Amino acid sequence: MLELYAHPFSSYCWKVLIALWEKGLPFEYRSLETPENGARLKELWPIGKFPLLVHDGRVIPETTVIIDHLDRIAPEPPMVSGDPIEVRLLDRVFDNHVMNVMQVVVNEYIQRRNALCTDDIAQAEARLDLVYAWLDARLAGRIWAAGEQFGLADCAGAPALFYADWVRPIPHELTNLKSYRARVLARPSVARAVEEARPYRAYFPLGAPDRD
Repeated sequence: MLELYAHPFSSYCWKVLIALWEKGLPFEYRSLETPENGARLKELWPIGKFPLLVHDGRVIPETTVIIDHLDRIAPEPPMVSGDPIEVRLLDRVFDNHVMNVMQVVVNEYIQRRNALCTDDIAQAEARLDLVYAWLDARLAGRIWAAGEQFGLADCAGAPALFYADWVRPIPHELTNLKSYRARVLARPSVARAVEEARPYRAYFPLGAPDRD
């Protein structure tokens, strides 16, 4: 049995949910909106980060590790195919250089709303601008992030770009990146994540834009 401890508004939870829905795997959704599930998560994984997968009693943290595990137990459709180095490169870029950098700005508004560190925000925005330009060039001629097949890199890219574009809009001239964001958000598994998260948009500390 698969159990997923997750929150529907969390970008990293989307990453795993998208993979589960792509594979059509049944699982028990332990929503962290329920306090009991949050307490159980901390018992299973004292670090407390989510999402967390439990498979027949085995505790599996970290999104990329979780998706690798899903590929082992349900190989089709594979989340890592084609050029695995490119897949994993894009996965790391989306997590470390888009999602985590976007989170710097979000955390400023959560932790220091009345005394924002504008230097930290400006540095994060500049880093997003830099990676946006890199991604725009990398995605030229591609359907999905790492080539022709939807997979791990897209599971990371969809939530990363969804929220990052709210924090630092992708410039209009970066047509490859903007087109990719629109295309990946239209994918049924991703669209489901967007819709299931919609009731929680008031949680977004910068104010969710009236789009998407």
